[in-house]
Amino acid sequence: MASLDDLLTATKNVVTALNSESQTTINLAGARNSLSLAGATTTLVSAIPGRVCVVSIIVAGSSTGTIYDASTTATATSARAIATIPNTVGVFTLNFPVAYGIVVTTGTGMTAAISYS
Repeated sequence: MASLDDLLTATKNVVTALNSESQTTINLAGARNSLSLAGATTTLVSAIPGRVCVVSIIVAGSSTGTIYDASTTATATSARAIATIPNTVGVFTLNFPVAYGIVVTTGTGMTAAISYS
């Protein structure tokens, strides 16, 4: 027969595993989001490593945008581009890790929001 200590340890292990799974789910879905990014601007969304999760295009605009793996707007060069933001209204799942940070350049007339971790 298992002791009370054994049962409590097993319960603790189950709770720890469930917590880990829920944190993973939150990180993949995006724990934070940017405010609406509008116009043909380049914006620093996050200056730390993480993950770009979802891009929501609210207003399509007339040109595409770009997402960069960069920690400043100055380092957001074509060599650091990781995704093109389409000029189509909709929600697009990216789930792409970034080593430096997230910089977003929105297209002309575009309004977008980014979910990230």
